[in-house]
Amino acid sequence: MLRRRFVLSLLAISACSPQVPGSFAIAPNSTLIVVRHSDREGEDLTAKGIERSHALVAALENLPLDGIYSPGIKRNLDTAAPLEQARGLSLSRIPAETPTGPLTRRGAGKTVIWVGNKGNIRRIWEDLSLPEPAPLNYGDLHIIRSDASGQVTLERLRFGPDS
Repeated sequence: MLRRRFVLSLLAISACSPQVPGSFAIAPNSTLIVVRHSDREGEDLTAKGIERSHALVAALENLPLDGIYSPGIKRNLDTAAPLEQARGLSLSRIPAETPTGPLTRRGAGKTVIWVGNKGNIRRIWEDLSLPEPAPLNYGDLHIIRSDASGQVTLERLRFGPDS
């Protein structure tokens, strides 16, 4: 009984502890696509942002897609909406503060996209120890692939107006 309490205490402490950079990995045979929400003014996408959101659909047309993930922030949801409609997928929300763990678990062996914000994209980059720069500009599209042996590659693309 004492050992069980000790183990449960350790689990509780580790669950509350901040994650150490590089403490996550993308599972073999997985692809994580990361983009920032489209151009905005306030919480609403601008005309250019709406155009960019539709361009995201075209930019990903040759890639399989198993899931769309984002925090529940209006500009992110609006950016992902054309992709959801085109692919017939429903967006799954993940808290913006800690996206890396859920993304790497749910995306294991799949191709998924994260439509994020500067802060949570930066967090993903640090958690996965990915090389700079992170995709923090409108129109940045970074594709992180892990092959069967777990070897990670990073492809940096641009999409939408002015790309």
